[in-house]
Amino acid sequence: MYGNLQSNSNSAIISSNTLLRREGEIMKLKHFLLWAVFILILTACDGKNSVPNETMPVDDVEESEKEIEFEAENEAEKQAVAEDTEPAPLPQTLAELAALPPGYTGPQLFGIHEEDHPKLDELTAHLPDISGEPTEAQLDHYYNEILAIFQHDFKGPEELLAKMRFQAIGNPDIEDPRMHFKENLNVLILLDASGSMGKDLGGETQMAAAKNAITNFVEGLPAEANVGLRIYGHEGTGNVNDKARSCASSDLIYPIGKYDKADFQTSLKKAQPAGWTPIQLAINEAQEDLAQFKGDQNTNIVYLVSDGVSTCDDDPVEAAKQLYNSDITPIVNVIGFNVDNEGQKQLKEVAKATEGTYEDVQNAESLQNELDQMKEVAKSWEKWKEQKTTSLEHDKLKNSLDIFGYETDEYKKRVDEGSQVGTALQYLYQQRKLMSRESHDYLRKRNGEYHNWIEEEYNKLKKELKELNEKKIDEALQLLEEKYIQNVPRDS
Repeated sequence: MYGNLQSNSNSAIISSNTLLRREGEIMKLKHFLLWAVFILILTACDGKNSVPNETMPVDDVEESEKEIEFEAENEAEKQAVAEDTEPAPLPQTLAELAALPPGYTGPQLFGIHEEDHPKLDELTAHLPDISGEPTEAQLDHYYNEILAIFQHDFKGPEELLAKMRFQAIGNPDIEDPRMHFKENLNVLILLDASGSMGKDLGGETQMAAAKNAITNFVEGLPAEANVGLRIYGHEGTGNVNDKARSCASSDLIYPIGKYDKADFQTSLKKAQPAGWTPIQLAINEAQEDLAQFKGDQNTNIVYLVSDGVSTCDDDPVEAAKQLYNSDITPIVNVIGFNVDNEGQKQLKEVAKATEGTYEDVQNAESLQNELDQMKEVAKSWEKWKEQKTTSLEHDKLKNSLDIFGYETDEYKKRVDEGSQVGTALQYLYQQRKLMSRESHDYLRKRNGEYHNWIEEEYNKLKKELKELNEKKIDEALQLLEEKYIQNVPRDS
């Protein structure tokens, strides 16, 4: 959305006339230096001088030339003025906002803390010096780029709709038979066991955190529900020589059936971080695992847990489409565990292909919270089994709580992102002296206006959601889809 200011600005930032002028200045400096050396040599050879002058060695002359040339080029870069090219527009809708790739979202960095300076310098190293008199277009480019550095992973209406749709499973107002409760509830978990799952989260590995969350999850399922666990990427290593072996590894370590604590824990021990990440293979074999559980008699739910993009030269999205369109008619939800931008993009496409939810989690607690939402659905199924009905009032209350959580999460992101951009601007102005007071004030004002716009958009959405919550769930979802989904950016 924003473009890369470093590449765009460096190509457009220095006009040809400016470059020619700087080259001319450098050549003049070279000629002056050589002439001075020549005079010194002549003076040293003059017998009338009582004290011989030392001449500058040729190597020193060349080194001095390089230093002067570097300083001149550096000065030219600092004083360069950007051309008034049209800056990329900021997001115009929440869907466009959600489509932006996230940047640094780690701990808050402060310019007043010296220990934060190296990270701030690293993140902003590519930004140009705007301590001169930049144009408004320059400053808009600059703001786009510094915003991209600290961009948060906002969720748009599409993600909220997917979550509301999932939690509406079993509601009699939903026409899609896939969303109806059936006599049997089957939950199959596909767990990433690639080497990267051994990453330390600060006291425990990602794999250990995943195991604990999954154990707590399955223990909370109704006794009549069935559960299965498949792992993938658990053989071999991350070495290239082991790629073929690892990419062919996927095992159903706990066959789909009633939960038995001892057997499940024994099976879970087989999940150890090892090799590559064959997501397509896991999805293909999940379809075989569920083949006997046809959708007309079974509510089938699949959870795919992965900490990154598939690394086995495969196509997880196509595999997900095949699974979704099969007579198993599953609901597929995806959980990304500390996933980078590339991995998020692919995993979101898997969720989108199956009309499921995608959630990016950063720690054991958030992973547990995501899985616990499935437990709520399972409780509704258990109640349906007993009463063969679903309480609409209960669904309204549940949706209200979802709206509140959504609003709180996105508000925090807005505050954190705006604050981090603001502190970075202050650091670059006060500590690094890389912008003028006028530029700093302009960028701070733009930052405030932009994040106020985000807050206003989410407030509008919250109001609409609360109004729609009084309607039947299928009508509310349809109205939201008609209004928002058509504005979601699609990949070409």
